[in-house]
Amino acid sequence: MSLGIRRHRKRKLKSEINVVPYIDVMLVLLVIFMITAPLLNLGVDVTLPDGKAKSLQQKQDPIVVTAYADGRLALTRAGESRPTAMESGALTAQVAGIVRNAPETQVLVAGDAQASYQQVWNAISTLKEAGVDKVSLMSVPGAAGQ
Repeated sequence: MSLGIRRHRKRKLKSEINVVPYIDVMLVLLVIFMITAPLLNLGVDVTLPDGKAKSLQQKQDPIVVTAYADGRLALTRAGESRPTAMESGALTAQVAGIVRNAPETQVLVAGDAQASYQQVWNAISTLKEAGVDKVSLMSVPGAAGQ
């Protein structure tokens, strides 16, 4: 009698999908993409734009931080005609002192045409460390569209 009972108990088909192999493949692809993604990060040379906009009239002369292609920074204080090259720490201290005494002072960043975006961004980060809330970028007026 037990033989008859065992024969009637056949395996039922499962209607579920076994997702374990798909998870394995997905994890392998994830590892491959995590390894190859940083290798695909290529640098792009950018020529900073020229602008048609007219310059803004300010009551006070702005201070200008210049970022050069080799990573150097220079500061041109209000009323000066030539930039003074200085290290990042000294520049931070100088700008922090100027902004502390006159918070309404406009701060501009001028990037050399051959300077990479990273050098300009480093100059902006240095100014943020000095406590400057608003930073403007300089361009060459009137040269666009020629």
